[in-house]
Amino acid sequence: MPRIAYLVSSASEIVLADGAAHPTGYFAEEAIKPYERFVAAGADVVVITPDGRPPTADSYGLEHFFHYPEEDMDFFASVTRTFHHDPDDIRITLHQTTELGLVAGRRIAERLKERGATPAEAHALVSKAAKIAWREDRQLTEVMVTGKLGGGLSPAEIQAAADELDEAARALSAERKRKLDAIPGFRDPVSLADLSDDRLDEFDAVFAPGGHGPMVDLADNPDAGRLLKILHDKGAPIAALCHGPALLLSAPEREDGQWLFDGHRMTCFTDEEEDQTAPGRLGMSWYLDAALKNAGAVFDDAPSAWVSHVVVDRNLITGQNPGSTEATADAVLKALGIR
Repeated sequence: MPRIAYLVSSASEIVLADGAAHPTGYFAEEAIKPYERFVAAGADVVVITPDGRPPTADSYGLEHFFHYPEEDMDFFASVTRTFHHDPDDIRITLHQTTELGLVAGRRIAERLKERGATPAEAHALVSKAAKIAWREDRQLTEVMVTGKLGGGLSPAEIQAAADELDEAARALSAERKRKLDAIPGFRDPVSLADLSDDRLDEFDAVFAPGGHGPMVDLADNPDAGRLLKILHDKGAPIAALCHGPALLLSAPEREDGQWLFDGHRMTCFTDEEEDQTAPGRLGMSWYLDAALKNAGAVFDDAPSAWVSHVVVDRNLITGQNPGSTEATADAVLKALGIR
């Protein structure tokens, strides 16, 4: 049974560019999904924080719009692919995903089908309205009502679909938080600082979920550096997601004086994505994307922001953003030979 060091930040605040402290922690989706996948695959998952303090779920990461059900996000992706003949020319921002109601498309389409529309007709009508909302920065519900694209649905029915989505997302966020709170390791984690090199050598992999917390207590942490060196020397998987790759900045230099991961391909939450988040709009004191490049990373990001993107280079596995959560976890399981 492979043993995974599940390294979670215990930071609860991050200092922004203006010197103000801002709440932070780990992102719930990025913490619960890989944990459950690893346990289900039979791994021994040990939750560790830098100092043994219980980690804090980032309140921003618990916002409902980060927890839209997968079936709604899949339908949303199928809709956005109709916006341009070349998918690489489609840019979907966090604002458009979370503030225009576009993800309600599946639930509106279901109501259209109940009124007699075929699946193709319902998808086409929703896609047409969504493209207008995307281009003109308008609410999907408003476009469907004022543009007479409701397909026979009343304004109340269209709004009910959007409200239903938000309610489902809030319920999913609360469920994920309850699951995390029930995990013994999240209530009483192991302290990384207390682990000897021999204990660290017992691990077969490390995984670090994101949230801005890792930028606070994992980016310059000598104990994290010990763990990385020990695992890297034996070729064990080293994996990090979203802001989790801040962990890699703690890696020591090689014998040639270069950073341990100099020349490795990797990804992380990009500067473009960062500037769209609430902390990013307030002003970050530094950017992870730029820091990794400056350290010597060969940066490899997705063609556009917010799409799933995982980079595997030798024993290093990195995922770009929350949308890369499942794929990153699966890459770890594949590297461990238990998928």
